[in-house]
Parts: sequence; structure tokens; C-alpha cells
Amino acid sequence: MKPFNLKNIDRSFWVLFGLLIIVAIIALFSASSTLIYKDDSLLGPVGQQIVFILLGVAAAFVIQFIPTQWVRLGGYALLIISILLIFSTLIPHNPFVVSRNGAARWINLFGITFQPSELAKLSLIIVVADQLARIKTEEDKWKYFLRTLILTAVVVFPILVANLSTAILICGIVGCLWILARVPWKYILSVVGIALVVLALGYSVVEFAYVKPGRTMSEKNPFKRATVWVARIDNMFNKDDTSKYVLTDDNIQEVYSSVAIARGGKSPFGVLPGNSKERDYLPLAYMDYIFAIIVEESGVLGAILVIFIYLAILFRACNVSSRYSDMPAMLMVMGLALMITCQALISMIVAVGLGPVTGQPLPMISKGGTSAVITSIYFGIMMGVSREQLELSERVNETRDKSEEEVPEITFDDEAPLIRDITIES
Repeated sequence: MKPFNLKNIDRSFWVLFGLLIIVAIIALFSASSTLIYKDDSLLGPVGQQIVFILLGVAAAFVIQFIPTQWVRLGGYALLIISILLIFSTLIPHNPFVVSRNGAARWINLFGITFQPSELAKLSLIIVVADQLARIKTEEDKWKYFLRTLILTAVVVFPILVANLSTAILICGIVGCLWILARVPWKYILSVVGIALVVLALGYSVVEFAYVKPGRTMSEKNPFKRATVWVARIDNMFNKDDTSKYVLTDDNIQEVYSSVAIARGGKSPFGVLPGNSKERDYLPLAYMDYIFAIIVEESGVLGAILVIFIYLAILFRACNVSSRYSDMPAMLMVMGLALMITCQALISMIVAVGLGPVTGQPLPMISKGGTSAVITSIYFGIMMGVSREQLELSERVNETRDKSEEEVPEITFDDEAPLIRDITIES
């Protein structure tokens, strides 16, 4: 067999992947063209991101030919590495940790800055899917539920310190995998109930002990960003008619995002690509709020197209999983597709002002090298599972056809009625 046999590649996934890349390049040029003009360089934010996208495409192409068994084994090794990297961000004065906006989410190694949480999301989905697929009996359900719960808690805790929305997103995807693996609802609801109680208590403590009195947490407090999270939730539910006209550092992204969406809503086609005005005022428009620029420049039709692409990814994953007999691979595909789709929906909900600010990027479209490469790896793994399924189906059909050809043909001699005169021709 050829190492890169293109016969059974999943063309549907490649088309969706390609559409995302096209949207990403157009949106990034539109959202950061002013920055490129000011820097007088075409190798600014967009040029760097295109390099990462090309690296991601190459990674997806190669990974789709790697056996899923190897992917599952690699997931365990990657999970160990990502856990060590995430916990290293909690070490005070770690020279390899890069803080931005008060959050220590990035690590710089050999001049390369990346978010270890992206590696953790990928590896955790692979490992949890593999563990849940080992459930064979009723006793196994509690055993592997507990294992995956502990693994998730170990990964989520250090992420929670700096990024609440990512921690909640990871927990939600693991919960979906529990449902797909038919873990008893009493286990799932128990965990959800405890988590809601903890979050409610934490919110109340931060709200009444720090936010209401106007106090700030100590820099040494690992949950110092909790006041930011609570303030964002408060702003979401306590808006008055005049607050949207008062521009502050806290609401500047929300205000200009709303203006961009309002401009795009004047026409089904928006103001057309390249004609955005709000990119000049919206801070880092090519990152978390890039969907607002997409709506401004392409209108409702552009927004629907982006939503359709992400939903189509999930539907395609469901189609592949429904025809695949390998439980670990099925759970892995669904987990990866849910991560992409749910993160995209959260990002879009925030951009249109229907949710509190989370900082979740639009997968493959928002600027971010780590996110682009890891999302491409998601696609590569899903394509690999689909390719294996098609090759397996092809081998089964070939075996069936071959066995039918080898069945001996039985003929009877009409002139000799005795059974001994039967002849077999092979």
C-alpha cells in the first residue's frame, strides 16, 4: 500500500477545512489590513498566521494517514507533557511563562510561544475517548467514569486558574463523551450538581467580598482573575440604557463589536470585504472578536455561512461515527468535532453580545498560531478515522467478492439420475 494513498481520503472534511481556511484568510486581511498598512509590512499578523495555517494543513495531511491506534498511544504521551506544561504556569516567576492581560496562559520555549491548554484539550479528548471505550460491563461504567473524572480534574484545575471559559468548555465536552459512552445519568448529574454548587459559592464569595466593596485580590492569590470573571458576568446582566454609550476599557470591545454588527446588518451582504471601519477602533479585531468584523463586511449571509461550516463539521463527524465500529475512534471523532463546534458557537455568541466576554477564539479563523495548528490536527485525526473506515469497508467488499468467485459451481448430468454422477467443476 502506498504511504499516501489519496483514494480513500475524506473529501467532505477537506472541503470544510478548505472553506474555513479561505474564510480565515479573508477575515484576517480585513480585520488587520490597517495594522499592515501602519507597519508597512505584508508579513505582519496575517503573514505570520498564514504560515501557521500552512503548517497546520501539512500536519493534517500527514496525520490523516497515521493509524488511529498510534494516535491513541500518542495521546497518552501528549497528555503527560501538557499536564506538566500547564502546572508549570503556576510556578511563580517561571522564566518560560508569558503573561498577557494578567493571565499566565502562554509558554515560550526556544522563541516559540504557545498555549499548553490547547495541547491539553486535544490529548484529554483522545485519552478520555480511549478510556470510555473500554466499558464492557456495568461495573466498568463506574471504574472508567471515575478515571476520566480524575484525569479531567487534573487537567482542568491549572487551566481554571487563568481561563475559566476554557475549563468549562473542556468539562462540557467530557460530559458529552460520558453521555455518548452511556455512562449512567446519576453519575453525570452528580458531578454537574457539585460543580454548579461550587461555582455558585465561588461567585458569591468573590461578588460580595471583593467586587461589591471594590477590593482586589492579592497578586499571590492563584484565583486573582476571579474578580474579572465575576465583573464580566455582572456587566452582562446589569446593563442599563446608558451604559452602552459610556466607553471604558472594560467594554470597548463589546461596544465596537456591536457597532460593527449593526453596520453589517444594514445589508444582507454587509459593507463588503475590505470596507470595515470598526477594525480601526476594535482592539485586536483579528482575534476574539473577528466574527464581528465578518458580520460587518459580509452581513447576515456571511454569518450564516460561517455557522453552517461549523455545524457541517459536526454533522460530518456524526456521519463518520455512525458508520464506524471502533468505539474509541468514534468517541474521539465526536469529541474533537464537538470541541471545534462548541468553541466556535461560544465565540460567536460573545461577539454578538449574547454572552459574557470569554476570550474564546473562533477556531481556525481567529489569529493564533497554536490554535490554528491544533485545530488542523483535529481535522487530521477525524480524516484519519474516516479514511480507515472507508478502507475497512473496501477490504470487506473485496473479501466478499473474492469468496463468491471461489465458490465451486455444481452441475448435474441430466442423463445420469444417480447421485454419484454429480460432477464438481472448480
